[in-house]
Amino acid sequence: MMKFLNKYKAGFEIWGLALFLLVMIPNFIWFGAPAPNDVLRADSVTPITDMIASVCQVIFVAALCFITRKDREKLKINLLTSAVICCLLIYFAGWVFYYGGYAGMPVITALTLPPCLAFVMFALDRKNFFAAIPAVVFTVCHCIYGIVNFII
Repeated sequence: MMKFLNKYKAGFEIWGLALFLLVMIPNFIWFGAPAPNDVLRADSVTPITDMIASVCQVIFVAALCFITRKDREKLKINLLTSAVICCLLIYFAGWVFYYGGYAGMPVITALTLPPCLAFVMFALDRKNFFAAIPAVVFTVCHCIYGIVNFII
């Protein structure tokens, strides 16, 4: 266990913060400007799952931003970072459709799964397992939230 912990240090990962802020931009807009057919403002029927997701979100964002590998390399374009970019593009497209009045399964899926996968893949690319594990739990909880509240 100590061998694992010795690979990490407290440090600032600007790209982790940038990713989080990019994902949050549409949410900030949504908070202030409701979309037509704004189903996302409905009360959740999964409060325990939502609480677990919120706790995991705080943990993985903090870990993405403030825990780094000692042997980390500079961020570069590779398969994982390309997938992160693709996930972000799908997510932003989902918001465009959502604000266009569409709130069906494909749009809810685009707003739910791709941003989570972007966080998981970024954490894996940075070899930050302190962030990856809670990001995976967050992903599962966020998907349950989206499916139960808006799809079924």
